[in-house]
Amino acid sequence: MCGIAGYFGTGEIDEARVKTCLDLMRRRGPDFSAYKHWQNAAGRNAYLLSTRLSIIDLDPRSNQPFQVAPRWMVYNGELYNYLEIREELEKDGAAFRTKSDTEVLLNAIAKWGEAALERTEGMWAFAVYDEADGSLMLSRDRFGEKPLYIYRDSSGIYFGSEVKFITALLGRKLKVNIEQIYRYLVNGYKALYKKNRGIFFDGLTELPPATVLKIGADGVEDAKKYWRPQFAPNERMSYDEAVKGARERLVRAVELRLRADVPLAFCMSGGIDSNSLISVAKKILGYDVHGFTITNLDERYDEKELVKYAVAELGIHHTSVPVDTADFLPKLKTLVRQHDAPVYTITYFAHWLLMQSMAAQKYRISVSGTAADELFSGYYDHHLAYLAGIKNNSEIYPAALEAWARHIKPMVRNPLLGDPDLFVKNPDFRDHIFLDAPEFAKYLTRPWQEKFSEEIFTSDLLRNRMMNEMFYENIPIILHEDDLNAMYYSIENRSPYLDRELFEFCYRIPSSGHYFPDPYETLLLDALKGDQTFFNDTFLTPVLFTTTSVAIKLKSL
Repeated sequence: MCGIAGYFGTGEIDEARVKTCLDLMRRRGPDFSAYKHWQNAAGRNAYLLSTRLSIIDLDPRSNQPFQVAPRWMVYNGELYNYLEIREELEKDGAAFRTKSDTEVLLNAIAKWGEAALERTEGMWAFAVYDEADGSLMLSRDRFGEKPLYIYRDSSGIYFGSEVKFITALLGRKLKVNIEQIYRYLVNGYKALYKKNRGIFFDGLTELPPATVLKIGADGVEDAKKYWRPQFAPNERMSYDEAVKGARERLVRAVELRLRADVPLAFCMSGGIDSNSLISVAKKILGYDVHGFTITNLDERYDEKELVKYAVAELGIHHTSVPVDTADFLPKLKTLVRQHDAPVYTITYFAHWLLMQSMAAQKYRISVSGTAADELFSGYYDHHLAYLAGIKNNSEIYPAALEAWARHIKPMVRNPLLGDPDLFVKNPDFRDHIFLDAPEFAKYLTRPWQEKFSEEIFTSDLLRNRMMNEMFYENIPIILHEDDLNAMYYSIENRSPYLDRELFEFCYRIPSSGHYFPDPYETLLLDALKGDQTFFNDTFLTPVLFTTTSVAIKLKSL
């Protein structure tokens, strides 16, 4: 895990700007900093900057920029299956001088080119300069866990892990994107990442997830997607196959993300998402888990009893972090400066305090439950979309409707989501997503509105909504905030639910093939009563979300 930045173009960057940039990058990489500069045969200059947060192979031999033959890499992220890829490369004669995942990734690229990314499981944003042909390659992971901002001017392309790194290399500030400010104020955070809009500054973009951008020695760009998510349901998949397949892949996803040479902690709530990961780590993989929980005095969000129960049942270390509002405005100002943007929701002020507590106890990695809701269905409108999908199935619809009326409806506060036939009557209904936008627009000094839009991944209503949330509406926002909060305290954030194998398997599970209310309800109710089933090594709850689309969390009961 590191901070990266760079430039590729006809201009030259003053050394003072490079130093300023490296100084700003220090929180992302407190252990080492360096840069390299080349000029290719076509007269273009390449700059690669890196600051290192040592996670795997702590020895200085793994510092960056890192060289393998003519290629040099700066790399932010982790290649979780680096041991398996290293073994494959060694069988083909590759020799390694470090124990790092960086060297493995660069060797893989040297052998297989961009096709190497098909073999990888991890999170990354990297830049590779090839001294032999004078070209640059940029890439970002499948789900966009690691950021890579891009700014182009007439001379070339600037890139970096944070906005402030680019402005440092540019030597000037960027103009604020007023349209994006209006979008945030009126439509909210779910509108920010649609259509790869210009973030909060004019001309600034992010390299899209799952993308490789190659820039030739002459500056000609070629961008390609190396992975595309799709919903390809196997209608013949049985319930037992769905349970077994999802369980195996979730366990493997956690196992891979426990690989580290530094201490690792877990973000912990009273919900199923984080407790699933902690249960796997502790009960199946034998990891000595330390969970960190934000405690809230608002009883609507108070989960202390559920957390207390989980801590005792699992036998883990635990730290409670109370929400502290002392010096709130000065702290919020600091956080806005770190994010180079408004804080998207107040939740991330609390999350920042959680990262502070982890750092104080010398942890360098946090594991979060990000994307469980979007992968396994965890929102009220998901259940309504599911009901619409099985409306004509007389075998399973009555039980699903009864479960919604008994468990979900009493908790729904959004006035637009109280009708079980909402999406039956109007499959295109989305007013609940930009709720009260016209009212917010009244506070602006000029008229502004923007209609809701979404990408079409599949004709399946439920899965299309979930994929829009995963890739445009929810997860990009969460990852943005998670990354910047964690990096402020030099912590790497890992998200096991954002695993390619897990995602692809779950998107082969049909949305409306089965409904099993009794096992689902029994599992949750037994958990509340203290039954061992909830936390033992047959933990099945996540796949029950997928196969039944029941949008209930343990903390909701």
